[in-house]
Amino acid sequence: MAGVRCTSDTRPVSKTLTGHLLYNQHVRIGLTLDEDLPEDNDYLRALLDAGARREEIVVLRPGDRIEGEFDGVVIAGGDDVDPALYGRDVLPQGKVKVDAGRDAIDFPVFEEAWEEGVPVLGICRGLQVVNVARGGTLIQHLPVESPSPIEHRHPKRPNRRDHPVILRAGTRLAEIAGSAEIDVNSRHHQAVDRPAEDFVVTATAPDGVIEALEARDGRWLVAVQWHPENLHDDAASKRLFREFVEEVRKRSGNSAAAG
Repeated sequence: MAGVRCTSDTRPVSKTLTGHLLYNQHVRIGLTLDEDLPEDNDYLRALLDAGARREEIVVLRPGDRIEGEFDGVVIAGGDDVDPALYGRDVLPQGKVKVDAGRDAIDFPVFEEAWEEGVPVLGICRGLQVVNVARGGTLIQHLPVESPSPIEHRHPKRPNRRDHPVILRAGTRLAEIAGSAEIDVNSRHHQAVDRPAEDFVVTATAPDGVIEALEARDGRWLVAVQWHPENLHDDAASKRLFREFVEEVRKRSGNSAAAG
C-alpha cells in the first residue's frame, strides 16, 4: 500500500525528511468513520477501554489517503452502501442514502485486510460492507422488502436495548457473549440479504433478520448489525472489543506491549 514499505524485519517503516528509516513501534488499527463524527466518539472510547493506545488507532475518513499497513481494521457504522456494488438499482421507496465517500475508503481498507488476513470488526454498516465486498447482497429497506413487527431502526440512546438476538452455538460471538441470546440496540433500515459464501451467519433477530457474520475459514472476523460501542455497561460488548484488540496484538507480535 502507498506510503509504507517493509524491510526483511517485516515491521512497517517510513522515511523522515532526512531519509532515515523509523520503525513503527506500535500496532496500527485502522478505524473508518464518517466525516462528521466527532474526534471523541464511542468507537475510539471502546477501543481504548479494550487496551488499544490512541497512537495505535489510525482514523480514516472519506477523502483520506490510505497509507501504511494495518494489524487490524474496524469498519464503523454510517449511511448506506451503493446498491450498484451488489448488482442492484436503488430501491425507489427504500430511503437509501448512499455514502460514496465511505464506500471509497471502507472497501479498499477491508479488501486489503481480507487479503492479509488481519482481524476485522464490522459494526452496522461495517457488517454490510464486508458482506458486499465478498459477494453478498443487502436488503435495501426492511419495512418494504422484509416487513416485521420488530422495529430495527430506533433513535440513538445510550445503553438502549431494542430487541434480542439469538447466537449460533459454537461461534466466536457466542463464546464472547457467554450466552445463547443477548439484548442489543438497533439503528438500521438495511440488512444482509444473501450472505457471501465466505461467511457464516452467527446471530439473528427473532424475525430472522441476520444480525452477525463470521468468517467461514476461522480467521478473526466478526461483523454485527448492532452498535456495541454504545453499550457502555454491557459485558459482552466490552469483551468483543477486548478480544479484537488482543487478537490484533497477537497477530502483530506486540502482545507484550498491551496494558
